[in-house]
Amino acid sequence: MEWNLQGIPDDRVDAPYPKVQASGPNRSAARQMLDNVGGSNSEMPAVAPYVCNGLIPPSDGPLAMLFHRISIVEMRHLQIFGTLAAQLGENPRLWTWRCGRMAWWSPGYNTYTSELRPLLAAAAEGERRAIEKYRRQRDEIHDPNITENLSRILLDEQAHLRAFEYLLQTLD
Repeated sequence: MEWNLQGIPDDRVDAPYPKVQASGPNRSAARQMLDNVGGSNSEMPAVAPYVCNGLIPPSDGPLAMLFHRISIVEMRHLQIFGTLAAQLGENPRLWTWRCGRMAWWSPGYNTYTSELRPLLAAAAEGERRAIEKYRRQRDEIHDPNITENLSRILLDEQAHLRAFEYLLQTLD
C-alpha cells in the first residue's frame, strides 16, 4: 500500500526544548531518567523499531520517512534523558535500575513485524505508554527543569500518537 500522508496530523512540534540542567544530584529521579533511556518502556524501544520500520520496503516511501522523522525525535529524547540521568548522579548507559541492580536494555523488548496494522498498533501503544509514564514522572519529580523537559517531550509523544492513530483509522 502506498501512503499519501497529506491528511496526517503533524508528527512534529514547533516548540523549543528547554535547557537540560537538573538542579542537583537526586538518585531517585536519576533512576527514573535512566529508565526512560534503557527500560522496557523507554526511548530505546521506540528508536529501534522506528529505525527498522523506516527500512521496510518501500524504504523511500512516505511511511518510511514518517518513521525516520519520529526516530530522530525519539533519539533527541534519549539524549535529554541520558544527560539528565548523568546530571542527577547516574551513569547514562542503555540500562535501568531493576530488582536492586542495573539491567541492560534488550532488543528483545521490541516487537518486530512487517505487517502494517500490528506495526502501527505497536507504535501507537508505545506512544501511549510513554505518555502515561512521563505524565506520572512529571507529577512525582520536583525538579522544575526535569518537569519542563518532560512536558516538552510529552508534546512530541502526543503528536506521534495522533499520527499513528490517524494511520490506523485509515486502514479501517
